[in-house]
Amino acid sequence: MSKQNPLLEAFKQTNYQVAGNGKRNVQVLKDAFAEVDGEFESDMYGKGKVIEEFQTKIAEFLGKETAVFFPSGTMAQQIALRIWCDEKGLKKVAYHPLCHLEIHEEDGLKELHHIEPVLLADKNRVIELKDVVDLDQEIACLLLELPQREIGGVLPDYDTLVSISSYCREKGIKLHLDGARLFEILPYYQKTAAEVCALFDSVYVSFYKGIGGIAGAILAGDEDFIEKSKVWKRRHGGDLISLYPYIVSSDYYFDRRIPKMEQYYEEAKELAAFYNQCDSVQTKPLVPVSNMFHVHFDVAKGALEPILIEIYKETGIGLTGYLQETDENSCSYEVSIGDQYEKVPKEKLAKVFELLREKVSKK
Repeated sequence: MSKQNPLLEAFKQTNYQVAGNGKRNVQVLKDAFAEVDGEFESDMYGKGKVIEEFQTKIAEFLGKETAVFFPSGTMAQQIALRIWCDEKGLKKVAYHPLCHLEIHEEDGLKELHHIEPVLLADKNRVIELKDVVDLDQEIACLLLELPQREIGGVLPDYDTLVSISSYCREKGIKLHLDGARLFEILPYYQKTAAEVCALFDSVYVSFYKGIGGIAGAILAGDEDFIEKSKVWKRRHGGDLISLYPYIVSSDYYFDRRIPKMEQYYEEAKELAAFYNQCDSVQTKPLVPVSNMFHVHFDVAKGALEPILIEIYKETGIGLTGYLQETDENSCSYEVSIGDQYEKVPKEKLAKVFELLREKVSKK
């Protein structure tokens, strides 16, 4: 067993894992291509049936005029904000302090596009209408991430989204949706993707998170916006000669997992309830609003790791392969429900949490 990460190694040895859609291995791609005709032609530099039909399909699903497929969401979102800044002649955008562009992209927006971000709201809550109204400087675009991943996948209520959208349109501020997990929040809002996206001028969605493809993203909006995004895609080196492995897998898993988003949501609430029955354990949010949530332990990382390893060995069920230290006396991790959860025998899952309650209470 690895000395570097014994928890991850123990997790890999379990018979069942409660989160995710399964291992990210070559089989993911093989399954997607199993029934594809070997003579089926690839795309070439953004042209061809395979890419054009998928872009049209997703644009219609999102209720937008058109869309373009990108190899990454990082590329797509920086380009979206650049277009809106150029249109207004103002290189300033607003987003949450824990926005992906701010904490995970090595300042790409600032270094590549010289765009200045304005951080809105306290980092521990979502952006509200008052935060936007109280802005003391002009911006070209506001980005909203739904759900707000870094604080547990929380959401503003739908009326707040409508109010923010109306205010932005009144003030001439473009509204962009970081919808990396858009599909996963639709059961909570009880809205279609098109209804949510109608509130936004541009939309990004991911195909490797809840959908479980190998990689890739879609950027959607009106015709003029998307034509400009294609130019920037070429400038960023995103116009690969062919993107069909990403597109075929995205399309395959989109068709199979979109109908299961309601199931994942209900299962996330069920699993969160298990956690919240344990002392010194709490999920954020307490009741999930999508298929994802964070689990917080009032137990030191070093003390919790051997407890989880013991449980994995005794039950054959893995909860997580990593722990993030929040301070010397607490730690946390993220859970995203997918196809794996329904495979876990419920009596075994109940045993996991019985052991977790017993072992954590002794710490």
